[in-house]
Amino acid sequence: MWEDFITSLQNFRRNKMRTLLSLLGIIIGVASVIVIMSMGQSSTKQIQDTFGSSGLNMVSIGGGFMRRSRAAVSIDFNETFRELLFGQVEGIKKIWYKNSMNGTIAYGDTSATASCTAVETDYLQTYGLALESGNYFTVTDNVSGNQKIILGSTIASSLFPNGDGVGKYVTVVVNSVSFSFEVIGVLKEQSSGMENSTNGCYVTRGFYAKKISPNPSAATVMVQAVSNSRAAELVDVLEEYCENLTGTEGSVNVTSMQSMIEQMSSITGTLSMMLAAIAAISLLVGGIGIMNIMIVTVTERRQEIGIRKALGASPSVIRRQFLIESASITIMGGIAGILMGIAISFAVEYVQGHGYVISWMSCVIAFIFSVFVGVFFGFSPASRASKLDPVVALSGE
Repeated sequence: MWEDFITSLQNFRRNKMRTLLSLLGIIIGVASVIVIMSMGQSSTKQIQDTFGSSGLNMVSIGGGFMRRSRAAVSIDFNETFRELLFGQVEGIKKIWYKNSMNGTIAYGDTSATASCTAVETDYLQTYGLALESGNYFTVTDNVSGNQKIILGSTIASSLFPNGDGVGKYVTVVVNSVSFSFEVIGVLKEQSSGMENSTNGCYVTRGFYAKKISPNPSAATVMVQAVSNSRAAELVDVLEEYCENLTGTEGSVNVTSMQSMIEQMSSITGTLSMMLAAIAAISLLVGGIGIMNIMIVTVTERRQEIGIRKALGASPSVIRRQFLIESASITIMGGIAGILMGIAISFAVEYVQGHGYVISWMSCVIAFIFSVFVGVFFGFSPASRASKLDPVVALSGE
């Protein structure tokens, strides 16, 4: 077998242009599969990086499209609803209520427009929003409705470009009413999923209930699942539960970051597989080209085949010789295609300027498939060579 491989390499050297043309289809096919699969994995990684790792076990419940209709039965997100969820839905660890409001934040002559969210105690910590400086809200802050505020990193940089804003007082205008808040914390710049942690700010829900809307129902319910996997399951469970309460489909909108990531990853994965399958067609085209080249090779080497059979070479030996030669072409093409695919992937990473994931599994699969193509399409010419009559082969006709 090793001698057959050496003989194949010698034949390739004698027919360099023919060999190169035979390799092109395999090289392009393998490289295309690797690049496309790597782009798919990179897209998935970008999605995960965009959402971040915090909040993967959180599920959001908000008003659905049917709540806009007066005829539709809606759910009040009050304490009764919180107790119902805890008592009747399994897999829930904790529940937070929150409300949002748009306002203008000012410090001195500098102002910025931001979305301000009223949250309950421990919500920011549990969600994984880390502080750059300062402290989180305490239970006392929430119960008393203290006018304290935690700023996102971008808002803090806009209002306090020369230093830390913790301990300073800002003015927040909501619905044409001004409130003075003490800045007690600044959040780190981070990916935080469904929370606007950079351009937003946070106040206590106690303040919201005291100064903005007495005894308010929550606009959004944040449910913490016992695990990340349970969060994806809770989306359907909570949606069905709320629809049973109201008797109306679409009465709530239930989402989770985990389910969103899974859906997007599934979409990008499916598209990558489809594109990779299309790219793999070039491998088949390359295989047909190899079969044509091998048929020509068999025809050109009829006398060599006749001599070997006259000297006692069995049909299986002749068949093996040409199968190894066919497989050798695709092995070289597969290796060259892998190197080209990796090189293109690194080039894409350099151009895009972000982390790029090379799909090593696609390298292995593409290489194995290329070798299979070589053996499959080389079998017919090899079988044809093994069946040649030595007398006819030596005649050169």
